[in-house]
Formats: sequence, structure tokens, C-alpha cells
Amino acid sequence: MTDVTRELVDAIGDAFNANDIDAVMAFFAEDAIFDHAVGPEPHGIRFEGSATIRTVFAGLFSKVENVHWETLDCRISGDKAFCEYRRIANHMDGSTEEYLSVDILTFKDGLISHKDTYYKQRTG
Repeated sequence: MTDVTRELVDAIGDAFNANDIDAVMAFFAEDAIFDHAVGPEPHGIRFEGSATIRTVFAGLFSKVENVHWETLDCRISGDKAFCEYRRIANHMDGSTEEYLSVDILTFKDGLISHKDTYYKQRTG
């Protein structure tokens, strides 16, 4: 088993901030689960398997000029990392979207087995 460290979590963040789908997916287990914050179920929308998760993140990266997650706090306990972020996406039309989010990352053998995302959403 690979220990969950801040260095590992930061490397994952670096891959996301590079908007590099191959680098991002290198951190996910083949049978990983991603629970998006929004959806019809209590857990949001669930995406299962690395191929499906790749499609979700590749879609995000293709729709924005760039997206960046600033780590505000990160705590590690056992096989989990609890990370608070400020996410800023610069869209192709010049608009910017910003919100605060939390990811709970569960690891198995050094890879993300479950990414559970929560975020604040602006209204009005």
C-alpha cells in the first residue's frame, strides 16, 4: 500500500491545474468512482470506471480556456484526503466562474478509488 501524502495530493492538483487529462488519469484506479456534486441521487451523479471519468474531465478541459484549483486546506487521515479548493474556470467566451469546493479523495494502492466532490453554487 502506498501512503497518502501531501506530496501525492499536490501532484494530483498539479495535473488538474495543467488541464492535462493523461496526467490526471494516471492517478485514478481503473475501477474508480467519481461522485459529482450535482445530480438526481443523494451522492449526485456517479461516474464509474476510469474510461468514463476520463470523458468527464476531458469534457471539462475542452470547454474552458483553463480551469485552476487553488488549495485552501488539505487534511489527510488514513486512506483519505480532505481538500478545500477555490476553483476558477476561464470560459472560451471570456466569462469566469468561481466557487469553493471540497473533495474527499479515497485511495487504494496509491491511486484514487473514489473522488467525492461538494461545492458552493452561486445563484442570482
